Amino acid sequence: MPAPVKSVLPVVLLGCGGVGRYLLRHIVSCRPLHANQGVAVRVVGVADSSSLLVADDVHSSGLDDALLTQLCAAKAAGSPLSALLGQGHCQLFQNPEARSKVIDAATTLGRTTGCLVLVDCSATYDTVSLLKDAVDHGCCIVLANKKPLTGAYEDFQKLVSNFRRIRFESTVGAGLPVIASATHIIASGDPVSRIVGSLSGTLGYVMSELEDGKKFSEVVKNAKSLGYTEPDLRDDLGGMDVARKALILARLLGQQISMDYINVESLYPSELGPDAVSTEDFLESGLVQLDRSVEERVKAASSRGNVLRYVCEIGSTGCQVGLKELPKDSALGRLRGSDNVIYSRCYESSPLVIQGAGAGNDTTAAGVLADIIDLQDLFRKTA
Repeated sequence: MPAPVKSVLPVVLLGCGGVGRYLLRHIVSCRPLHANQGVAVRVVGVADSSSLLVADDVHSSGLDDALLTQLCAAKAAGSPLSALLGQGHCQLFQNPEARSKVIDAATTLGRTTGCLVLVDCSATYDTVSLLKDAVDHGCCIVLANKKPLTGAYEDFQKLVSNFRRIRFESTVGAGLPVIASATHIIASGDPVSRIVGSLSGTLGYVMSELEDGKKFSEVVKNAKSLGYTEPDLRDDLGGMDVARKALILARLLGQQISMDYINVESLYPSELGPDAVSTEDFLESGLVQLDRSVEERVKAASSRGNVLRYVCEIGSTGCQVGLKELPKDSALGRLRGSDNVIYSRCYESSPLVIQGAGAGNDTTAAGVLADIIDLQDLFRKTA
């Protein structure tokens, strides 16, 4: 028999891409598990880039599981949220009205359940102002989207001003506990001196596959098909995805810096950048142009008994992101995926190593759901 419901978490999801859809599937599939824990995750609204689908009654019910399943199928097929009207008890609002409806829901729920959880699984800076408004209304925030935390430092401060009500584990390590580990060490009074790692399951996968003699373009396309990459591959290959993760960690360590302070090495030239070549053309014809130069670097490293890794180093003097030639038997040289190493006073001679799957829609969505459930005590039902 399910446990009595102790916590109801009303959720509004921003973003219906790969991570967002996997999150909705995880929520539906985990109903029995959460019921045994006395927790109910109630999805009251889902938004894409143009509109918001919201439950008729956010007080007592959310979008039902059948509708959420249909929503995932519709968005995967490229259909708009409006295609779901008539399939359940819901309303559709177009932007910019959709934004005000999210805040209306927060205000309404704030009078009864302790507000809502606003989950950002998009890949845009456009959600920043909505997230800040939600913070002002007492909402909890869960982020897979890195961009809100990597813009102006003032926005970062605003979003993390009430640290208990924000969770952003999946912005750095997908499902890996990188943020939690760093914050726990810092909270213990043990200053973190340095963090070194790939910070990218995508590039960890790419670099390790290149060792097997595979072509760069083929490996990257396979990474995309596996759901490892950002929507625009160049966010990964240009180092910006790693740089954003590095900036979040650096700010977490107390560095009041912006992206301009991070030295980033791109794996593609400027003439193949977003301003010059479309995402589709880069995938179809741009990638293959990089095969020879990458192959030469891999062979040169191998001739010296080394391997290439795309590495980020965060220290007291700043951040560097780029390709490094490393000994095969080093901590990062042995990497066949994602690896993160944290150094502090207590972890200096034997650093803390966090290793595992650091990319993928499924893994990232699981991390997001764990962050949501971690907020359950803030939504306890009163007797």
